[in-house]
Amino acid sequence: MSEHIFSSYEFWEPFLLTLKLALITTIFLFIIGVPLAYYLVFSRNRFISIIEALVAMPLVLPPSVLGFYFLLAFSQDGFLGGVWKELFGHQLAFHFEGLVIGSIVFSLPFMVHPILAGLKGVDTNQIEASYTMGKSRLATLLKVILPTIKPSLIAGGVISFAHTVGEFGVVLMIGGNIDGETKVVSIAIYDQVETLNYIVAHAYSLILFIFSFAVLWFVYLKTNKHRLGGL
Repeated sequence: MSEHIFSSYEFWEPFLLTLKLALITTIFLFIIGVPLAYYLVFSRNRFISIIEALVAMPLVLPPSVLGFYFLLAFSQDGFLGGVWKELFGHQLAFHFEGLVIGSIVFSLPFMVHPILAGLKGVDTNQIEASYTMGKSRLATLLKVILPTIKPSLIAGGVISFAHTVGEFGVVLMIGGNIDGETKVVSIAIYDQVETLNYIVAHAYSLILFIFSFAVLWFVYLKTNKHRLGGL
């Protein structure tokens, strides 16, 4: 029975879709998260606390709340969904693209906060020395700051990836349960439990459990190695 499960493409399809979603989301989070974290640390904007609060909102809001508002915005009657339908012929809700946008917003603090912590620990003397040598802000960011906070970048990327893999509430609200389009692993587990198919649900859950432990172990290993290396 178990051999038949693991040899079935239908079993692995949610994993492939989940990995695709997590990879695309993490790439976009790097693109958005690094400059956003840099701005939050080095900007003198008096309203910076408001931006920080907005970035952190997904940490305290129930996923169903975010998912509900995403659903309204992504439907064909919503602003984003309507514009998307005009451009690409379908709404964002119940499509993979909608999952990507929702995942980016929902996982944003998991990328930004580790980078924030890393940036706050950067020696400002190194930054000033770079400026004194005529380096631009962009060159200083790429050649001085980012190499210094490499462990924070790794932690942010890995945790964001893992968090996207484990999403449920937001994904369910935005995408529903469509094979090959929005049925990620967390939704597949829910679907199998609803049909009382506990064998398949256990197989999905066990693989995710092992994956989550491996991700956390990797992050702590890298963090501790960097800390001990600086002693």
